[in-house]
Amino acid sequence: MENGDPISAKFEVRFIKKTTVKAPGSSPNTHIIPLSNLDLLSGRFPVTYIYFYQKPAHVVRSIADTLKSSLTQCLAHFYPFSGRVVQNPKSHEPEIICDNTGVLIVEAEAAIPLKKFNFHDLDQSIPGKLVSIDDSFPVQVQITSYACGGVSLTFTFDHALGDASSFAKFLVTWSETAMKRPVSCIPDHSRNLRPRFPPSYDPSLDDEYITCTIDEIRNMPTISSLIKHLYYVDASNIQRLQELASINGVKRTKIEAFSAYIWKIMAKVIGDEYESCKLGWLVDGRTRISKIKDAMSDYIGNVLSIAFGESSLTDLRQGSVADVADVVHKAIDSVTNEEHFRNLIDWIELHRPGLMLSKNVLGLGGPALVVSSGRRFPVSELDFGFGSPVLGTMFSTIERIGVGYINQRESAKGDGSWILSTILWPEMIAALKSDPDHILQPMNLNHLQL
Repeated sequence: MENGDPISAKFEVRFIKKTTVKAPGSSPNTHIIPLSNLDLLSGRFPVTYIYFYQKPAHVVRSIADTLKSSLTQCLAHFYPFSGRVVQNPKSHEPEIICDNTGVLIVEAEAAIPLKKFNFHDLDQSIPGKLVSIDDSFPVQVQITSYACGGVSLTFTFDHALGDASSFAKFLVTWSETAMKRPVSCIPDHSRNLRPRFPPSYDPSLDDEYITCTIDEIRNMPTISSLIKHLYYVDASNIQRLQELASINGVKRTKIEAFSAYIWKIMAKVIGDEYESCKLGWLVDGRTRISKIKDAMSDYIGNVLSIAFGESSLTDLRQGSVADVADVVHKAIDSVTNEEHFRNLIDWIELHRPGLMLSKNVLGLGGPALVVSSGRRFPVSELDFGFGSPVLGTMFSTIERIGVGYINQRESAKGDGSWILSTILWPEMIAALKSDPDHILQPMNLNHLQL
């Protein structure tokens, strides 16, 4: 494709077929898996991952048939993903009914080649075309073929089933079964993150989290306009940011360095009616809760907390990238320990039943933006027998959110570059666009291996 070739903001997708894929053999005895406390904190909302593949060089059988047959084998290991998530009428909390209802598979055709797909403006190219949510199924997959012979796979999960680590294990296992390789994960479905006895917690958590109703969530203060875009970050820019963040004598991680850059940009666009703003990070607790190495590596469920740092607009605007990276490091470090996660589990136990969320995520803590690192999430590894993807990213169907959001993924190139899925307000997008360093580049075909 030449740089001037047009993209198609509007295109038709024809939905051809819907089928249900179940775990192999006869249906297992129906049983219930109660959610853990950390599952309850994460809440119920759809999480979607999208992968794009160019036209396969060789396909022995149809892609849909390959995916369905291998999914059946994968569900033998991940049987809760073939169940249903329902609300318990007594506790009013969700639980997983393992009854082998199955995973919904949707087959569709897009009337454009991939070279005309708008990979930057996700609001134009994704909703209702590559993602359509059916609440009856906690896992659903859309297989979309394109006029060029390319394919996209959309995986949508109910967050009650797990977090990014859980979904990564599921997708890798599915890929391994499709490629007839040994399965590398023996999933732990125990949901055994229990409170201490008696439960107790640091009172500071009362300032961070809140119990709420679904109506309160629906009516929460939200950012007036949020735009969903996809960006590319070159490896050289990531390296340069890390060097700038480390000049104080301590080497900072790439995410800490990138976060410092984003926070400084954010501080430029926050109005003077505020004195400070916040940046948050999702933190996986698997390596923090257990003292035994890799003991929870195959745990399926939610083991997430969120760390928020707050800094004055003056300090953010005047401080160096290294200065801000120091603040980032201290904020993340405050939750990367066992005590924090034990306190959080106990806080939830003492506030059940009900929905529990971060006040900042609800938009109750002033201007905030959350950065999620998907450094370990599989991209190029997801070969189901018709080649590795040229792009893997996430997409959110959530329309009401009290914070901005940036999700980072490794590029399928494997060269250290990143793909960023963002949900940002217009002023933040304009500031990133006008930044003379152009760290975030709007995603286009030049950044793919098509």
